[in-house]
Amino acid sequence: MWRAAIIWLALTGAVQAQNPAAAAMDAVEQLNAAGFLLADAKDAQDRVAALTKTVHAYEDGLAALRTGMRQAAIQEQAISADLETRREDVAQLLGVLSTLSRAPTPLLLLHPTGPTGTARSGMMLSEVTQGLQARAEALRLELEEVMILRDIQANAAATLVDGLTGAQQARVTLRTAMSDRTDLPRKFIEDSEQTALLIASSETLDAFASALVAQPLGDTAPTDSLAFGQLPSPVAGLVLRYAGEADAAGIIRPGTIMATRPRALVTSPMAATVRHVGPLLDLGNVVILEPLPDHLLILSGLAEVYPDIGEVLPAGAPVGLMGGEDGQVDTNFTNPAHGAGTSASETLYIELRNGQGPIDPAAWFALDEEVQR
Repeated sequence: MWRAAIIWLALTGAVQAQNPAAAAMDAVEQLNAAGFLLADAKDAQDRVAALTKTVHAYEDGLAALRTGMRQAAIQEQAISADLETRREDVAQLLGVLSTLSRAPTPLLLLHPTGPTGTARSGMMLSEVTQGLQARAEALRLELEEVMILRDIQANAAATLVDGLTGAQQARVTLRTAMSDRTDLPRKFIEDSEQTALLIASSETLDAFASALVAQPLGDTAPTDSLAFGQLPSPVAGLVLRYAGEADAAGIIRPGTIMATRPRALVTSPMAATVRHVGPLLDLGNVVILEPLPDHLLILSGLAEVYPDIGEVLPAGAPVGLMGGEDGQVDTNFTNPAHGAGTSASETLYIELRNGQGPIDPAAWFALDEEVQR
């Protein structure tokens, strides 16, 4: 009888310290807060800044919810599987507890070897009883965790739909606010013919960027306003390849490639003048910013672009959106496709240049393997 109880104590583990259910519920609160931000942004004095913050809040909330739900689904499976493997031990434990509850109290205190044996058996009974109570409490917590996780997963689809709808609405409103914006200063007015000639005469990004640097604009932002090495990334995501790292085909690029979620918002990390916006060569949409004289920040791979050439953007201003579609809801959170790497399906190329050529973006930006706001 006691052997079954001791086996139970040895085989069962403590409840995991991490709480995926709490993480998922925190993400729901983030999405609710983003909804309030969207409502307030309509009356904000600087609507673009408010909407930018709102889009970021939705992006962060959705990412946190997907992560929390994925962890919750995995945790629920792990707890259920663990309880299933311990089914026999649980049955033995219940048998022990049932026997103890039916046995007369004086009989439990007697031992055939006499008083010494009775004392020893009493000590063993006390220790094992405490252990059984601790494991029973742990089992109760595990079962409650399973119930909470299943309840959260049952409501995940509705929460995701609401969050995605809010994010899409915030992006549309931001696009409108950017097109209506008239308060940004301009460094110069674009000469469309000259820009077309410059693009036509440039066969590579390097040649085009060099031509822009050769046409200086003067001061664009104060040098002491830039926290070199600690500037925020233009977008939240995963670093796929750092500058100078070869890809699968052996191609080495001077810039950093980041994987982002679909429709991720790209912002200017610092105050800068817009030198180019739109299609360039075979690179798709490209935004080129000049934060300092003779310095260019090149962002390539956007699906939508917002600013106009010549505008002076403040730090944190939106410059565009990544491509892809994030409107589908899939609640199969145990699917490996919900991992961070595979869900970040879009790529943004970030290149930094000075008058002498490309420099490592890591010299300016805080680019860890996973970049968040």
